[in-house]
Amino acid sequence: MPPSPWRRLLALVPRHRLFRLLDLYPPYLGAGVRVREVSRDLRAFTVEMRLRFWNRNAVGTHFGGSLYALADPWFMLILIEHLGDGYAVWDKAASIRFVRPGRGTVRARFEISEERIAAIRAEADRAGRAEPTFRVAITDEQGETVAEVEKLVSVRTRRAIAPAERARPDPSPASP
Repeated sequence: MPPSPWRRLLALVPRHRLFRLLDLYPPYLGAGVRVREVSRDLRAFTVEMRLRFWNRNAVGTHFGGSLYALADPWFMLILIEHLGDGYAVWDKAASIRFVRPGRGTVRARFEISEERIAAIRAEADRAGRAEPTFRVAITDEQGETVAEVEKLVSVRTRRAIAPAERARPDPSPASP
């Protein structure tokens, strides 16, 4: 099977630079989320969002949905990048706890250590799946926490998925 257009693009552009283009992803563009830093090893991202009229709520602070959007894909993307094609990685659950009103520019740093990635890989290889939890604080310009986000990520080995998919019944209706 030929490589996907995404894989062809990844072959041409250094990955850490390509991830900076997520600023142009429509939900991020609309919310005003900007990728400010991408580590060369793609284990850390710093993302920020300025308060604008289009991401402001009725009381003049950051809209909660935009705060959550800022935190949405990063842990999953780090794991996809570092675990490789032998694993299926999905966000499974999330929660956000608002701590104080968000005003001005807010930011968050998403990072997973090499050791934690190795432990997740080992658990998935042993059990066929892992469900790590990650936490991140969204902070304001003074470094005060505005919101805390917790993400539960599902990691499954592709070999663990294949037998389960073969066992599913065919969803198409039977022919008369």
